[in-house]
Amino acid sequence: MSLFDKLVVKSLPLVPKPVVRYFSKRYIAGEHLPEAIYAVRDLNGIGFMATMDVLGESVTEKELAVNMLRECKEVLTKIKQENLDSNLSIKLTQLGLEIDYEFTLRNVREIVEHAQSLENFVRIDMEDSSTTDQTLEMYKTLRKKFSNVGVALQSYLRRTEKDVTELVKKPSNFRLCKGIYVEPEKIAFKKREEINESFLRIIEIIFEAGSYVGIATHDDDLITGSYRLIEKYNMKPDQYEFQMLLGVRPDLRDQVLRDGHRMRIYVPFGTYWYQYSVRRLKENPKMAGTIFKAILSRKNGK
Repeated sequence: MSLFDKLVVKSLPLVPKPVVRYFSKRYIAGEHLPEAIYAVRDLNGIGFMATMDVLGESVTEKELAVNMLRECKEVLTKIKQENLDSNLSIKLTQLGLEIDYEFTLRNVREIVEHAQSLENFVRIDMEDSSTTDQTLEMYKTLRKKFSNVGVALQSYLRRTEKDVTELVKKPSNFRLCKGIYVEPEKIAFKKREEINESFLRIIEIIFEAGSYVGIATHDDDLITGSYRLIEKYNMKPDQYEFQMLLGVRPDLRDQVLRDGHRMRIYVPFGTYWYQYSVRRLKENPKMAGTIFKAILSRKNGK
């Protein structure tokens, strides 16, 4: 990361929202559900599956959590009505985890039941490490009754290999990503090589157990490594999928599809676009630097 990129990331809170919005459009379908539906329909038309995400997290008022519950159910209903190839991703803190665990469990169960009635699927996203135990506990509780619910795992957490080894003792459905939250070295790998090695070890554990996994990465090395494991275990196309974020590495996304693998695109939308955008730019300082170099060039008339 260059010094310029670092400075840009630190200055992001000072950047006017309209500027952030303009350059984040490629990552966000829009603020409202019809815009997300349009984006998913477009992706479906060129061969991609999708998962829709109503942006928002860290809700501390029950009324807001209940509103999010309604929005999530509406998304599932619209997916059915519009005949879209998409499922739903949710965050537990948007549904009340920081308020009360049982309240959140009731909300999530209602969403999963609604999805089941519509023959659809719900993915529970993983958030920072303070929520990991509760997230996995809720997933295991719901999985006892529902087969249409899965959970995300993060390869940079040192605990994940042990977690997945326990979870695959029963039929499971995972999304595996590297992880984006800033965690202490005591609980998280920091070096890229360590994170990638952990990622591929976990994929192998999942394949060996016969569980389903969404391989969520934009890393060329992890794509190549996953290809090797798919061949090693003779995995069929319906036993796994790749996943990427909307607007990130479309070249790689298209290549994976051409290589004969299924690809699901994460399609976020909602009024919390600013918080999501800033987080994505912080995750990718090089891109943030490139954006603001472009802004400076325009101002200088270049």
